[in-house]
Amino acid sequence: MATRSLTNNQILLKECIEAEFNESQTYNSVNDYFEFFAATHVLKNYNLNDDEIDSGIVGGGNDGGCDGLYVFLNDSLVTVDQLESLTAARGSVLTLFVIQSKNTYSFNETTIMKWKTISENLLSMSNPINSFSGRYSEDVLDTFQLFRDAVTKLVRSQLKIHIQFCYVSLATELHPNVERQAQELKSCIKGIYPSADTGVCFIGADELMNLYNSNSETSINLELTDRPIGVGRNSDFVALVNLATYFRFITDENGKLRKTFFEANVRDYQGKNSVNSSIADSLASQTNEDFWWLNNGVTILASKITPVTHRELLLVDPEIVNGLQTSTEIFTYFSANSHLLDAENRNLLVRFIVPETEESRDKIIFATNNQTNIPKSSLRVTDPIHLQIEMYFRSRGLYYDRRKNYYKNQKKKSKDIVAVSFLAQCLISVILRKPDYARARPSTLLTDNDIYAFLYEENQNLDVYFKVASVGKRVQNNLKATAEMTPAERSDILFYLLYAVFATALNKKDISFEDCAAFDPSLVTDEAINALKSTIYEKYKELGGNGRVAKSGDFINKIDAILQFE
Repeated sequence: MATRSLTNNQILLKECIEAEFNESQTYNSVNDYFEFFAATHVLKNYNLNDDEIDSGIVGGGNDGGCDGLYVFLNDSLVTVDQLESLTAARGSVLTLFVIQSKNTYSFNETTIMKWKTISENLLSMSNPINSFSGRYSEDVLDTFQLFRDAVTKLVRSQLKIHIQFCYVSLATELHPNVERQAQELKSCIKGIYPSADTGVCFIGADELMNLYNSNSETSINLELTDRPIGVGRNSDFVALVNLATYFRFITDENGKLRKTFFEANVRDYQGKNSVNSSIADSLASQTNEDFWWLNNGVTILASKITPVTHRELLLVDPEIVNGLQTSTEIFTYFSANSHLLDAENRNLLVRFIVPETEESRDKIIFATNNQTNIPKSSLRVTDPIHLQIEMYFRSRGLYYDRRKNYYKNQKKKSKDIVAVSFLAQCLISVILRKPDYARARPSTLLTDNDIYAFLYEENQNLDVYFKVASVGKRVQNNLKATAEMTPAERSDILFYLLYAVFATALNKKDISFEDCAAFDPSLVTDEAINALKSTIYEKYKELGGNGRVAKSGDFINKIDAILQFE
C-alpha cells in the first residue's frame, strides 16, 4: 500500500518547526519544542510571554495526556501566588485550558481516553488531589488544584466555568471514533460540572498553519463620526467614534475583546462597581443625551497615526491606555445586543496621541491610570528605571520585555528576551538570597514595597541588572535543553542554580550590588553550570524532588552546605 504523501501545509509546518527549533538552541528535541510551539499558537489571543507559556508546559512522565495546562480568569493567566488575593466580578469566566501536542500526522483515541480519566480523577472535588500523587506529576496536580481552589474561592461571584481541551498535531483527517470519544469527554465533564461550557477542539496542519500566519494586528483603520480635531501636532487628534464602530474596533474575528489593545492599561476591569454600573445604565437607557456627554471617553496611544480620509484614521500599534472600564461595558452591552449595532447612533469621545518619546508614553499611561486609587505596584513598569534597563539591555543584545511581547512580536529570539518578572526573580535570588521566594511568587514579586525600593530605587546600577539577567538567561536556556529533567524540575532548581553560579564564582553567599557590578559573566562556563546543576539536582531529588522543596526556605541552606558556605 502506497504511503500517503504529505500536504503542502504539513511540509511547510515541519520545516518551520525544525527551523525554529534549531534557532532557539534551548530545547532538547523537536518534539519538546513542538509542545511550546503548539501552546504559543493555541493561546495566541491571550498574549502570553514565553516564560508564561513555559510555566504551563507539564508534558513528560505521568502527565495524564496533558502537555500544557493553564488557568485563566477573564482571559488573564492565574498563578498560585495570585490565589489569595483573587477576586472576580459577577459573571466572570474561569477557564481551564488542557493542551495535548503530538508532532505526528494523526489524532488518536488514546489522548481523549486519558483526558476522560484525568477529568474524573482530578476535576471532581470529592477526590482529594493528593491521593493521586503517585499517578500524576506534581505540576499536573498543582494546576488542577489551582483550578479547583479558584472555583471555590470565586463561587459567590456567579462564576462561569469553561473547560477547553485542545489536541494539536499535524494531521489532516479526524477519524469518527476520535470524534465519538470527544463527545464522551464532554458528557464526562457535564457530569462533574453540569453548568460548565466544555469544548474539545482538534487543531491539525491546516488550522495550525492558519494560527501560525495570523499575526496580531499592528495597524488598523478606524472610522470616525466626523472630521477629527487636530491638537498641537499633526499626529494628535480628538474625535467622536460611533459606539457600534468602536465595538467592532475592540472586537476580534471570534467576537472576543482584543486583549492586546489593553496591555498598557494597568487598571484591570473593576466589575460591576458604581461607576461601571452607571456606564452600563447609560448604554442601556434610551434618552436624548449622547453617550459622550455622560462619559469621559478613552485615550488611545499609537506609534503612528495617519488620516486616510477626513473621517478615517490609520492607527499603527494602537494601545488603549485609559478606558478599559468603558470599553468592557461597551463590549458586554453589544455582545448581548448585537441586533442593535446597525441602528446605533451614539458616540464615544476618543483622544488619539502619538507620544514623542518613551518617557512621554509612560507619563501618559501613569497619569491616565492614576486618577483613581490603583496599587502603585501596577504602575511600576512606567518608572524611569525600567525604561533605562530596556535601553541598556537593547544595546547589548538583550531585550527587556517592559512592554509585554513587544520584542516577541518583533521576532526577537526567546533566549534573548528578559521578562520584567524574570529579572526580578533573578535579582531576588542572587542579591537577596531568596530563590525560594522567586520560585513561589513569580507574579507578585513587585508588590512588596521594601523589596522594590531596594532593587530598583536605592540601587540603580544598570550593569548589575544586565549581568544578572544575562547569566539568568544562560542558566535558563541551559536547563531548557536538559532532557533528563521535567519542566517542573527545571523550574524548581532554576533560581537555586543561578544563585549557586554567582556564589561559587564570587566565593561568598551574601552577594551585594557591588559584587555583581564587579562580576565577570564570561567566567561562567557551560561546564561550571552543568557541574552545579548536577549537584543541586541530586540534593533536590534526595529531599523529595518537588515544588515543596523548591519553595521551602530551608533548601537554600542545603545548597550553601554543598557549596561549603556554612
